[in-house]
This record gives sequence, structure tokens and C-alpha cells, in this order.
Amino acid sequence: MDWDRLRIFHAVADAGSLTHAGESLNLSQSAVSRQIRHLEEALACTLFHRHARGLILTEQGELLFEATKSMAKRLDSATARIRDAEDEVFGELRVTATTGFGTLWLAPRLGRLYDQYPNLKIQLLLEERVLDLPMREADVAIRMKEPSQADIIRRRLIDIRMRLYASPDYIAAKGLPRTVDELSDHRLLFFTIDSHQVSAGRQWMQRFVDNENTSRLSVNNYFGVLQAVRHGLGIGALPEYLAVDSPDLVNVLPEEASDTIPVYFAYAQELRQSKRVEAFRDFVLAEISGLRKALGG
Repeated sequence: MDWDRLRIFHAVADAGSLTHAGESLNLSQSAVSRQIRHLEEALACTLFHRHARGLILTEQGELLFEATKSMAKRLDSATARIRDAEDEVFGELRVTATTGFGTLWLAPRLGRLYDQYPNLKIQLLLEERVLDLPMREADVAIRMKEPSQADIIRRRLIDIRMRLYASPDYIAAKGLPRTVDELSDHRLLFFTIDSHQVSAGRQWMQRFVDNENTSRLSVNNYFGVLQAVRHGLGIGALPEYLAVDSPDLVNVLPEEASDTIPVYFAYAQELRQSKRVEAFRDFVLAEISGLRKALGG
């Protein structure tokens, strides 16, 4: 098979359109179509079903796309390792983290990293799904559980807990509960129980949700819960690292907390010499050290 045709096929399969693939490859639609036709003739099979809304891969096309995706990731990995042979820290770094941690803790601190390395290009991939590091779905991961994948370098950063918080205005208006039973008189704000989240947080919050409350609000991300707490809607279950950046929040029932939730830093072994990964790791360790001190650890 012609390598250039495989490259064009991969772009078309990824885009689902001859036009969009041509734009990304700087080729005309007719040129892209011609190369796909030649590849289908060489393989003696049809790779795409054509319809009005675009292109859909056939079974044979899906098989070939899996192969070209693997090739593309390996090429990306080789390119990154070649670039990391340079002394200067630059280029793209793909960082995956949970939506809450990435949005509310990591992103606000990245300015200090850019001050050190202005030529670094960071792509944040914030989602609850665990991305495959050896397959280069991301370069670096910060996760709320120990990675189970093979060929991964991992480091435990810190242990955190979930706690209950409210705004001073809410406490002034509704009062401060002194026992768990008194929570039934307050509106609870929490991460939606059946959403994907760490089990320690879900199990802890389930105890309170099972009680009869006059009102409650569930949100499928911690940003929404935090905003609701700040605006005095009720008492919210939040990871304690958020309280460091929101010192005005009141810790309700301080003796109540979830089991510890470990936070891990991880990356593929093939990136162990990466200057970009090293720079980002050192930055995270420094920031986590500050968090640990703020939490009294």
C-alpha cells in the first residue's frame, strides 16, 4: 500500500468528509477522491459508504482506520521524542485530568508554568474517561485513582477528601447544622450520584442523599456545585482542595468527610526523558506542595 494514500485515507476517515480532509491536507476534493479510489482498487474492496451527510467507514474501512490510527500515534510519539532531545522546553503537551480538578484547580495555576516556559503549548483534555497513555491519547494524566495500565510511570501526589461547605450568607440566613440529622432541614448540593465519579465521593454522599431533605440540587460537575454553594443555594459536597481557593466558604460539620481519594500523576515510560513532561511534572509537584501545606498535610 502507498504510504501517502494511507495518510490521505486516515484524514478522510477522521474527518468523515472529502472536503474537510482536503482542507486539512491542502488538496482539492477531486485529488483526495482520486487517491481514495486508487487505494480501494489496490485493496479490491470498498472503504467508505457514500451518502448525503458524508462518509461512513465500511467494515474493511474500520479495520484499516484502526491500523492508521495506531501508525499516527506512533509517529506522534516518535516526533515528540525527537523534539524532546532539544534542551529547550517547547511544543505541545496533552494533559488529561478530571473535569473538576482540571477546571477548578489546575487551569487557574497554569500561568506560573507559562511564565517559565512561554513556548509550551498545553492541550487540556478534561473528562472522567481514563485515556490510554501508552497509545498516546494523552501525554500526561492527573487522575483520582491509581492508573492500572502497563508501561506507566506513576507518582502519588496527595490524598484528598470530600467535605461539606456553605457560603457565609447561607449560614447567616439558614443557620449552621450541628449534626448530620440537622442536614435534613437544609438544601443539599452535590455531584449527581449516578454520574461517573470517584467511588469514595459517591459512597460518602449517598448517606446524606438517602435522608429525606426538603430540597436538593444535583449537578454533573463540581463547577456547578461550587457556583451553587457560592451563591447561597445550600450546603454542597465538594473536594477540599477547592476550599483553598475559596477561603470564605464555611466547612459544615468538619468531622464529616469521605474516605481518602488518592491523586496520581502518570505518563508513559517512553516519555521519561521528555523535557516537556519533566517541566510539567516539576510544576505540578511544586503546586501540590503548596496545596498540601494549605490542607495541613
